Amino acid sequence: MIRVSKRRRREGKTDYRARLDILKSPHPRLIIRKTNKYILVQIVETKDAQDRVMFSANSSDLLNNGWPKELKGSLKSKPAAYLTGYLLAKKASAKIKKAVLDLGLNRNVKKSRIYSALKGVIDGGIEVPHKKETLPSEEDSSSNEKVKSLINKLKTKI
Repeated sequence: MIRVSKRRRREGKTDYRARLDILKSPHPRLIIRKTNKYILVQIVETKDAQDRVMFSANSSDLLNNGWPKELKGSLKSKPAAYLTGYLLAKKASAKIKKAVLDLGLNRNVKKSRIYSALKGVIDGGIEVPHKKETLPSEEDSSSNEKVKSLINKLKTKI
């Protein structure tokens, strides 16, 4: 008899083995996802096999916090990912002190947009276990002076 795998695994949405390992942790999960247009960052608490989103930030929220309208198409860039993580950390840092990273089925690529968002969360004041070499450097996140000044301006506004 052929055994059929679970539907969410077949659809490429859930890695059950990795999810179980993350759920065993007593800390909430920091979920970072990227779409074709945006970066999504959430802090999720799991209780009795149910997930509850405690805090959430989307890179489209940056438009309300001073991101230039002419750069609307770059809301999935590394600076936007960093600021989205920083925005989430500022929302959640009063209640959440530590979280565990959940990448889902995203590929684990060092110094990528996902790790740029993680760096924003860490700089915002939430402790997340990670390896130092996976985070992008300041030069990687902000390639020119205009981007650096934009990041500094938005960090003070947030």
